[in-house]
Amino acid sequence: MRIRISALFLSVALSAVTVSAQASQVFTGAVSDAMCAGHHMMQGKGLAQCIRECVKQGSDFVLVSKEQIYSLKGDKAQFDKFAGQNVTVGGEVSGSTLTVEFIEAAKQ
Repeated sequence: MRIRISALFLSVALSAVTVSAQASQVFTGAVSDAMCAGHHMMQGKGLAQCIRECVKQGSDFVLVSKEQIYSLKGDKAQFDKFAGQNVTVGGEVSGSTLTVEFIEAAKQ
């Protein structure tokens, strides 16, 4: 009997985690690239240009939000437009990937 209750509790808990992980969420942070992740080293270039150069070399766009870094999945032209800027992003999170539903300049 105890095993059944424990198994049922575990099943319900895992279902709740899965549902919450797939729900749309909103984040505020800076658009960067996975190589630099907010610590840009390219000398003589602006922040946005450094990010764009890293992306051209194969790095992915990321959102640096507080202590968390999310790989951005979606329209790269939109991410490029906001390179180096603070943004508000909405979308679904799966692990460390954020599938973007919308992105806009963060309100100051």
